[in-house]
Amino acid sequence: MKIAILGAGALGCAIGSTLTEGGHETWLIDRSPAHVEAMRRDGLQVDDADGSRRVKVRAATRAAEVGAVDLVVVLVKSFHTDSAMRGALDLIGPDTLVLSLQNGLGHEDVLADIVGRERVLAGKTYVGGVLRAPGHIQSGVRGKFTFIGELDGQLTRRARTIADAFNASGLATQVSDNILGTMWDKLLINVATGAVTGITRLTYGQLYEEPALKATALAAVAEAMAVAKANGVKLSMTYAEQAWNLAAEGLAPEFKTSMLQSLEKGSVTEIDFINGAVVRWGERLGVPTPVNSTLVACIKGIERAMTDRQREGATA
Repeated sequence: MKIAILGAGALGCAIGSTLTEGGHETWLIDRSPAHVEAMRRDGLQVDDADGSRRVKVRAATRAAEVGAVDLVVVLVKSFHTDSAMRGALDLIGPDTLVLSLQNGLGHEDVLADIVGRERVLAGKTYVGGVLRAPGHIQSGVRGKFTFIGELDGQLTRRARTIADAFNASGLATQVSDNILGTMWDKLLINVATGAVTGITRLTYGQLYEEPALKATALAAVAEAMAVAKANGVKLSMTYAEQAWNLAAEGLAPEFKTSMLQSLEKGSVTEIDFINGAVVRWGERLGVPTPVNSTLVACIKGIERAMTDRQREGATA
């Protein structure tokens, strides 16, 4: 298959390099010229459980360099979904499919408005990644599942074809007939660890050594599960500790959540699409979400302080 990874950060590169090594013509598209140039010049350095290696990848900053593809895997930050997809319409041919593997909820509707709902599939991945430097990632693919599915829950041939291609490359993938429930399952994972590590600046290993933080995480997950139940969502988990245990399964202790990585890079986070989504749905359904509301407020405060420092630095 000819595949474009729209948003080749840590996670996009982890998935893209796996698909490249699986024999697919995979393009890593990212807006960072330094990152793309490093990959073009030296290949992508991938550190994982097997050691360290360089993978010869195709990389570009513009979709026009790539042309139409069979599959677009969207992995940009949630708040960039609309602008990124509108700027990448050169990837869309007559039969192109678009698959979101982003964190949070609501991206599929944004993509459907741009490329047509008939092209869009939804998915969630538990693959991990850390961007060490331009052209250099730590990858956590082994033992991490990816789930994809049609928005209407049908088990289609095109979804199975994508899953077969991913599986043959070493990216463990299943087709789901309950992708909404799968998306909420992944949301629970992000709720468990993202905001807490963003606030404390702890790695996975450090986080899991602190009982008080575990209690906070479990309370946030329990709220999210109550919201999902009120919304009629069928979850695979029945108690909050399942999400807590799954969040770090197979990841090295030094791994960092994507939310923490964003803050360390001086970027705003996806909090509005994760814990913030729980709060919004809770308000609509009349389900209290005090822990998630507090976590959102804390991250917003950190973002505000970060933005103020950046402005002061720019005017100094």
